[in-house]
Amino acid sequence: MAVPELAPRRTFGGIVVVWVVAAVLAVVIGVFATPDWRAAWLGVGLGGCLILAFAAQLWSGRSQGFTERVAASIFGAVLVMGVISLGFGLAAVVPA
Repeated sequence: MAVPELAPRRTFGGIVVVWVVAAVLAVVIGVFATPDWRAAWLGVGLGGCLILAFAAQLWSGRSQGFTERVAASIFGAVLVMGVISLGFGLAAVVPA
């Protein structure tokens, strides 16, 4: 018999934290990395978001839905970093 949780922690906060960190990393990489190395550094940043997603979801202490929460964190981080890198890519194409 499973014991119900008395006060479960909210899990959506851990997902959003990963998305915010992904956005900050994408902007920092877009500003400071050279255009030749930008894609490589975005991959490194996404790897950091993966580690952060695992840590944030392990910290929540809930085993139910662990893989779904990690997948949502990473999928959102990929989307956020992709949209921001698309913006930097378009900005590089348009003449100033």
